[in-house]
Amino acid sequence: MDQHNLWTGFQMPRRLAVEGETLTERYGRFSAQPFERGFGTTIGNSLRRALLSSIEGAAITAVKIEGVEHEFSSIRGVVEDATDVILNLKQIPFKLHGTEAKTLTIHRDGAGEVTSADIEADADVEILDPNVYIATVSEGGSLTIEMRLKRGRGYVTAERNFDED
Repeated sequence: MDQHNLWTGFQMPRRLAVEGETLTERYGRFSAQPFERGFGTTIGNSLRRALLSSIEGAAITAVKIEGVEHEFSSIRGVVEDATDVILNLKQIPFKLHGTEAKTLTIHRDGAGEVTSADIEADADVEILDPNVYIATVSEGGSLTIEMRLKRGRGYVTAERNFDED
């Protein structure tokens, strides 16, 4: 089959443009047109997914809660169980300045709410939202959590995420 005949009648984009007046460090508007009917959405979604999967960020990759044997355990003196605490920790947005993995800690004695503002970290770690709820410690209870923060991109399996330390 002739390659030229495959594209006969197929509308290819003739204009690729960047809107310079809206271009910033964090935002850009780009346009490509015209497309065949239905192709704009398909190509736009594919491009969006490719770009989003390429964004580098920092996230908690390991959690150790004092007195907890596995993720389904209850935590003595804490309202939430380990699963809920871990899910709450996943909601915290971080910025990691540098490439080395960091160890973060939370230690709370006595009753009260624990939020992301209670995380102890060095100067290379920035907690972007200090108001993320983590857990509630009951009267007479305590909560100690050690977390590993790493920089990365996309999904990483547990086997590839393993640290020697």
